[in-house]
Amino acid sequence: MAEHVHPARALWWLFEPVHALTYFSPEGRAAYEAVGLRGYWRGYFGGRSAPLGAVEAAPVVAAFFNFAPAMVERALPDVWHRAAPQDVLAARVDGAAAALGRVLETVKPDLVDRSVELLERAVDGLDCGGRVLAAANAALPRPDGRLARLWQATTVLREHRGDGHVAALVAEGLDGCEALVLRCALDVRREALQPHRGWTDEEWDAAAARLAERGWLAPDGTITADGRSRHRALEAVTDLAAARVWAGFHRTELDELAAVLRPISTACRAELPPANPIGLPQAG
Repeated sequence: MAEHVHPARALWWLFEPVHALTYFSPEGRAAYEAVGLRGYWRGYFGGRSAPLGAVEAAPVVAAFFNFAPAMVERALPDVWHRAAPQDVLAARVDGAAAALGRVLETVKPDLVDRSVELLERAVDGLDCGGRVLAAANAALPRPDGRLARLWQATTVLREHRGDGHVAALVAEGLDGCEALVLRCALDVRREALQPHRGWTDEEWDAAAARLAERGWLAPDGTITADGRSRHRALEAVTDLAAARVWAGFHRTELDELAAVLRPISTACRAELPPANPIGLPQAG
């Protein structure tokens, strides 16, 4: 029997690859390098945090949640000595639009236009209270060009969902490393997450021990029935927190959004590595 998927999660599965393309495309990296951010992680931390301004590491550690503080501190605030936030913001949009232009070359423009129309309608109705990354991104001026607007709309929506997910994790008493360990016990290889988030083996193993003490993991690190149940509850809370975004849409409009976004998402998803550290389930 097929598992019922909340509409908010099903839509996230579709718009997340559009946003995430910028992390894996050569166009995105080249755009950051052009403004002085050489090295993948300078572009990542600079680009994703630029809507907050020239911030120190501490608020980014808090907002991004599952990165080891030491990893964030290697990038921030150093990146702001290399490029101003406004230049980084321009670079991330330019890189994203260039990547989308290549990847969506065969997708009909009317599908992009309708996706932008519906996604921006959702963004216009957002309540960003308690969601710092979403609010900072939503406050940015709308860029020129359909592809840039498509990317920015998906970015606001994914940060909105992400902020809600972080709130759910905090309410459950989990820290950033524990959240990653739990996910790896479910369906992701440790090697695909730990190096990309900067946690040491000692920190990772300590987080696993804490989850075992709570009964979420077995002593051998496999997830328990209670751990699976608690994870499903966390995802359900995340869906609930994201559902209000779509409350003003009729079901037929949500179906239409899914239909026009699907070929766009499929093309973007093909550019992402099969095992990725951004939380998406396996393709298909």
